[in-house]
Amino acid sequence: MKTVSVFAIAATLAFAGPAAAQDSKPEMPKLRLAVGGKSAVFYLPLSVTERLGYFKDAGLDVEIADVQSGARALQSIVGGSAELGVGTFDHTIQMQAKNQPVVAVVQYGRYPGFVLSTIAAKPITVKTGADLKGLKVGVTSPGSSTHFMAAYMLVRAGFKTDDASWIGTGVTSTAVAAAKRGEIDAIVSSDPMVSLMQADNLIKIVADTRTLEGTKAVYGGPYPGGVVYVTPAFIEKNPRTVQAVVTAFSRALKWLASASAEDIAKLMPEEYALGNRPVYIRALNASKPMYSPDGHFEPGAVETAHAVLKVFDPSVAGATIDLSKTYNSTFIARALKN
Repeated sequence: MKTVSVFAIAATLAFAGPAAAQDSKPEMPKLRLAVGGKSAVFYLPLSVTERLGYFKDAGLDVEIADVQSGARALQSIVGGSAELGVGTFDHTIQMQAKNQPVVAVVQYGRYPGFVLSTIAAKPITVKTGADLKGLKVGVTSPGSSTHFMAAYMLVRAGFKTDDASWIGTGVTSTAVAAAKRGEIDAIVSSDPMVSLMQADNLIKIVADTRTLEGTKAVYGGPYPGGVVYVTPAFIEKNPRTVQAVVTAFSRALKWLASASAEDIAKLMPEEYALGNRPVYIRALNASKPMYSPDGHFEPGAVETAHAVLKVFDPSVAGATIDLSKTYNSTFIARALKN
């Protein structure tokens, strides 16, 4: 995969030579980072990076704003209220189609980690995307990657995205509450909500992208999950800052790869377990395969994401997308080398 871009070259030059090697201090040590639902297991690498002090070790003071959905996190980056975003890779392709590019600099999620389920109390059977037609489907928020997953399944089956109703249910206890009240027929969510709803027999799982096998079943190939993204302008002006962020995340991922679910649970705030620590530990075990062991970009995943988005997103289908500009592997390569 060709990954060289103007920004990658700029980053390389910024670190070249003895003088640059001696001056590794971040240009912008105080940063604002937006995340859409920090307590969700999907975003666990962020909390690990923060709570183990890896941001501080890298010379960074990171202010984390929880804006409740990935779509809102993206808006924070584009609008300038945050320098960094943590979310799904999909957005980097969609924003390039809108001429508002953002660039992924570390892929912490090997797989999306989303789960489509039906509400167990309802007489509904979903075996394929076609069965979603006419249903009320709960998603984090319209325009989020949980929405993308179900919408892709529906369109691939020959229907339109508006052949189902998409209802924003949030990412934490609000999603569980919506399932309990029966306000929706199906839901796309992530852990710990999925495991909590399973424990209460609220849902029946239809599609599960917490594993490679489940991801391939939905998308037809490897599909990128969570990433850290910034604007190209920020990369160009602050390459050492970006390097510090990527290095901190890479350290967290290596810790995650070797840590037990029990150790991870101990590190997290009590409220992340949503009142059920045993189920939270079960959720961590179920979701651990979806994290990258080091933050590298998975071969072939970017191309799969582009192929999927073209199916149901007209703006992507009608745009010329340079996939090499949706991610920058320079920083993670340097972090792993060092």
